[in-house]
Amino acid sequence: MSLNFNQYAAEGNTFLKSYAQEMNLGEDRDKAGRILSSILHALRDIIPMEESLQLMAQLPMFLKAIYANGWTHIQNKKPKIKHMASFLDLVRAYDGPSAVNDFEFSDEVAEKYVRNTFLFLRKHVSIGELEDIRDGLPKGLKNMIFSNIIY
Repeated sequence: MSLNFNQYAAEGNTFLKSYAQEMNLGEDRDKAGRILSSILHALRDIIPMEESLQLMAQLPMFLKAIYANGWTHIQNKKPKIKHMASFLDLVRAYDGPSAVNDFEFSDEVAEKYVRNTFLFLRKHVSIGELEDIRDGLPKGLKNMIFSNIIY
């Protein structure tokens, strides 16, 4: 198998452009990338390692790189996230100082980005995998995926 980094870059740029449009961010691929990365990293922190690996197996190479970037798995350091507000706080923490602008000081906007991200990822991840992830989430987080997997 040969690695074609130019192809991965082109696919990644096409994905980010489409994702930015889906999120109503215009042409701001930097902001789209920060939002996507923050959501994926927060998800990665709250699901089991096995589920993360199964999810990664379905992602295209450029999304695998985003998902895995900076990942250190320490079993006993998983955050106890049980509600959407806590998950959104974790997403914002991953976004760092840009979170103030990226999520517009609004839980409503942040939650919309989370839900739309999972809907958008449906193009790359099977319904079964999304159901597995959803089933492993605490009750207060299941709806971030549940409402989107039917489509």
